[in-house]
Amino acid sequence: MTREVLSQRELWNGGFLSISEDTFELDSGSKVSRVVVHHPGAVVVVPVTSSGSVVALRQFRAAAQRELVELCAGKRDIPGELPIETARRELKEELGLEAEEVIELSGFLNSPGFCDEFSYLFLARGLSYRGRAPQSIEEAESKVIVLSLDMLAKYLANGTLEDAKTIIGLFQAREFIDSNHGVGGQLQDQSDLMDRLGSG
Repeated sequence: MTREVLSQRELWNGGFLSISEDTFELDSGSKVSRVVVHHPGAVVVVPVTSSGSVVALRQFRAAAQRELVELCAGKRDIPGELPIETARRELKEELGLEAEEVIELSGFLNSPGFCDEFSYLFLARGLSYRGRAPQSIEEAESKVIVLSLDMLAKYLANGTLEDAKTIIGLFQAREFIDSNHGVGGQLQDQSDLMDRLGSG
């Protein structure tokens, strides 16, 4: 059940992020105030090759102070852009990929204890490499890597995967593919996709 915001006091505004103190009334009639980080939302894309591999990134994250293995993702910071359009844009910018098919799998709140960020999760298939167009220094210095959906348990056990959106995305993609009897369909990747990713 949603709760109406009785009052909202902005504490900070940093462009796409802002922080406010929001006051709500609970079912008991009690009023509570909480500090909330406001975020425009994001998309997460799982690009799966016709052989069942996943194209991902290894990139530096300042908050973690180290490189993380992550799926392609990005902010919904262009007014009026649909989530699927953001997904296609981020796929091109970060990985240099275009997809014949992009399917919405689910959505999730990233960290609802303090932030309202909501992420839309997509599966991309029928991949072609068109050249990366990174939008930040971190993206430009990131490395394209390939993951196996069959190795998820091992990736978690050995610490390869620490990023929540990536863990959620990979498990959701594997469940979708398994429930649809494999990658399936007539969609085929560009014939030299893996070679081009290696040189991209």
